[in-house]
Amino acid sequence: MKTHVVLTVAESKRLIAKGVSAMDIVKKALADGMVTVGRGTTNGRVAEEILGEKIDRAGYIAGRVLPAKGARVKLSSPPIPEVVLKNGQQVEGVSAVDSVADMQKGDVFIKGANAINYQQKMCGILVGHPTGGTISTIATIVSRKIHLILPVGLEKCVYGDINELSMKTRENEFIGNAPSLMPVTGIIVTEIEALKTLAGVDATLISSGGIAGAEGAVWLLLEGEKDQLENALQIIEECREIEQGAEF
Repeated sequence: MKTHVVLTVAESKRLIAKGVSAMDIVKKALADGMVTVGRGTTNGRVAEEILGEKIDRAGYIAGRVLPAKGARVKLSSPPIPEVVLKNGQQVEGVSAVDSVADMQKGDVFIKGANAINYQQKMCGILVGHPTGGTISTIATIVSRKIHLILPVGLEKCVYGDINELSMKTRENEFIGNAPSLMPVTGIIVTEIEALKTLAGVDATLISSGGIAGAEGAVWLLLEGEKDQLENALQIIEECREIEQGAEF
């Protein structure tokens, strides 16, 4: 059986967050290991789903993309501590970057992305920090076989090869300052993977875009058994209720 849904950007982020928190490797690391949630708007929701409580998401934003002109959302909250958990308990006073020093094989590091080539199964992360910011931990994450989970919405799909795009952003001909795009591989979680984890349905992106708050929305075709589809629609409705009126 089939059905379809339209998800706004905020609804997609909540759905992805639910999918990440339901992953077996995340549950295992929460029970016996470490889980770190880097900053970001999607990751703010991941933190909420893992902690089971609301956080000041405005204070959990890292880099941000805002309109060059026109109305802007006021994001004035001071930064709040990053979520670092050991055996399910929050570790105080340890940043996401510093937490990696104590992580081992099987632990989980969650980092958002700015671009995804879905066919290539590769993400891109914009890096403007002079020493790399959170993703400066990548070598340690890879060498220690830490699970790198990349929650990213399908709104961020790009058609180009991520490696080639990265090289273009690293050329020296830019006027003014501009971030570079860093290619990153890991366990990618989009709306597609979230729906598979949460409800067992297969999702396919068939269209994007909208108006009146649905700018950047994704239109998904869902396939599965009747009870699976009903469960998926119920989960999506929960996401819509939570994210009603969300500004970012």
